[in-house]
Amino acid sequence: MSDLSAADKDPVDGNASGNSTPSPWLSIKKLGARLSDWFSIQSVAVKAMLIAVAIMIPVTAGYSFMVLQRQAAVAEQVKAMAGAKGADSMWTLDEKLPVVFGTGSVLGFLEQHPVQRITVVYKPLMWNVSERIILIESNGTQYAYYPSDMETKIFADKAVNASWGGKMVFIPRGELSATSLDMLEKLDERFAGARPQSEKDGWKAGVSGVLSAALTLGLLGFLAFHLKGQFKSLRFIEPNQVHGSIEDLVGMDDIKSEVRQIKDQYERRAAYAEYGINKPFNVMFSGPAGTGKTKLASYLAKELNLPILFHSAANLETGYVAGGSNTLGRILAIAKRRKRCIVFLDEAQDLFMKRGGHRKFDDDTQNMLLAILDGVRTKNDAEIIWIVASNFNAESMQMDEAMLRRFQMKVDFRLPNKEERRAIVEYYLAQRAVKVAEGLDLRHFVEITEGRSPADLETIVNQAGITAVQAGDLIDADTLMQAAERVMVGNVNGNTTKERERDRRIIAIHEWGHFLVDFELERKRAAGDWDKLQAEMKTIKISLKANPRNNALGFVFHKQGNNLLKTKADIEHDVRVLLGGMANEELFFGEEGTTNGAHNDITRVTKLLHHAVAEMGMYRKTRLNFGALNDGSNRTVDEETRSIMEMQSERLYGETKATLSRLKPLTEHLAGKLMDTSEMSLKEALYEIRAFEAACFSFDSRVGLNGASTAQAAPDAAA
Repeated sequence: MSDLSAADKDPVDGNASGNSTPSPWLSIKKLGARLSDWFSIQSVAVKAMLIAVAIMIPVTAGYSFMVLQRQAAVAEQVKAMAGAKGADSMWTLDEKLPVVFGTGSVLGFLEQHPVQRITVVYKPLMWNVSERIILIESNGTQYAYYPSDMETKIFADKAVNASWGGKMVFIPRGELSATSLDMLEKLDERFAGARPQSEKDGWKAGVSGVLSAALTLGLLGFLAFHLKGQFKSLRFIEPNQVHGSIEDLVGMDDIKSEVRQIKDQYERRAAYAEYGINKPFNVMFSGPAGTGKTKLASYLAKELNLPILFHSAANLETGYVAGGSNTLGRILAIAKRRKRCIVFLDEAQDLFMKRGGHRKFDDDTQNMLLAILDGVRTKNDAEIIWIVASNFNAESMQMDEAMLRRFQMKVDFRLPNKEERRAIVEYYLAQRAVKVAEGLDLRHFVEITEGRSPADLETIVNQAGITAVQAGDLIDADTLMQAAERVMVGNVNGNTTKERERDRRIIAIHEWGHFLVDFELERKRAAGDWDKLQAEMKTIKISLKANPRNNALGFVFHKQGNNLLKTKADIEHDVRVLLGGMANEELFFGEEGTTNGAHNDITRVTKLLHHAVAEMGMYRKTRLNFGALNDGSNRTVDEETRSIMEMQSERLYGETKATLSRLKPLTEHLAGKLMDTSEMSLKEALYEIRAFEAACFSFDSRVGLNGASTAQAAPDAAA
């Protein structure tokens, strides 16, 4: 992946320039851009819902505020009435006087009738609102009124200067006697339909306020949840958030030159358009995993000063119709808002497969991508660079021709060669130079990492650092070799077969069978040069430790060959090496003593022979690839191919047994040594072979079995 340490941090939460206290305005601006991007990719229904909620929040809040303001005004009126003269003079009702319902308005009655006393009975309601009943005593009778809000305001204003203002008494409803309360309950029933509007609206204000708060919190929660989900998969990384530069890619000069061409073509679009090159800018990165495709895309974004959106094409496989195409539509919508940007789709090999004959939703996704990359777009989309990366292998996978035509530029990534691997390892070691041993020789390490990607090499160096920290030592050649074994082979253990001598012996015989078949051929090629033999052999270590990664009870750790093209002889040698394990088991334990430990070997032999016979036409009169006639769902083997494969397998197996039969005493010796040590390196194995052969030569010389060769010097086992 790209070196995007800042990408893990939310752009709103952290400053791209590295400052610990980002500008509030910059944070608000980024948050606004985020909301705008998120809103642009939503469906019409979601947009309508959000707009409706956004409108309801201020409306409900405004209504609640208006009602509360009105209620506060009523409360002020009651407070003014309570401050009138005589307010504390009496706190009881005269229960002896009859009560009747007043007619007309309160003020009209006060102006037309003599008044002995005005009693205001009140009860606190919600917040500052009160319920009030006015009892006016006149001529031995109490007249009951339930004034409206407007009447109450006028009544309060008049009471300040009116002659009857000093006759007002305020009594809390809670202070009344049971008889008085019974009387007021009857009055409540009478005035139920004439209560002041402020009292009726009290509960509405509360509900409206709660609704406004709930809508606000709900909207914020909804946005936070969706924004978090969106920016896990749909978020732009700004150019200044990318750490490093294109020069940090070691040993990729040919790839970097391609990227410089992309940069030049994008920056000088007008000049290229004069030559008729005006299609949308679509780039395809292809090559093995770990070769720096994602990292290079991020560095290109930094070079062009463009934001880049990373998205895995695997997430487009939603499993339902239009799922992937809808996601692509959202990606396009969010990219259009940026206008100038890079969209990077990673792991997109499935999008390159031929359409038809498989799942409907995959075809929908591919069709949508084809439409996006087609070139029939508006000028506003012309500055969006689409980079589609994959581990696509044209030899084993057939690409959709329509998809291939959409890319005006293709960059093919490859695995590093020996010099590049050395430069990459030196680059990563230089980052921790104070913890690396002086004079570190990387020649052997570079040899064994043949076929490994830059990401693999970085992982091995990191693992070497972990091993060195745990051992309290510096990173040296042994540490690198341990790390390489840990990364390339896996975590091994000797406990699985530690107390199972029978299994350990079978495994030892099996593994030496593989090794000795390869050894015999390499010794012939080396022509007696043991140093050359050690350098050329692919084996690094033979072990009796179990490997959980492939469920093997033992393993041979070897480096990959550096021959890109395999001859017929190379294929046959590979088959013999694979058959060596089972052949050795049969030599030592008989046909009935062979085990299922050779299952993986036999599977690989079958594939190799099928490739040679069915696909390469080897061992046939005609060079035809019958395997090309089978589609992906039909892997049947015709009778002729099967017959040839079986015949060649038997021949090669017989040759392997013959070779190992001559080496049976040597195998017995090596198996005993391996069971004692559990592991042997190539150097140790070659030493044991030379020591064994020297001892045999010496014995034959003493008993006269060498004949004329007795005068020859015995092989130097210590060499």
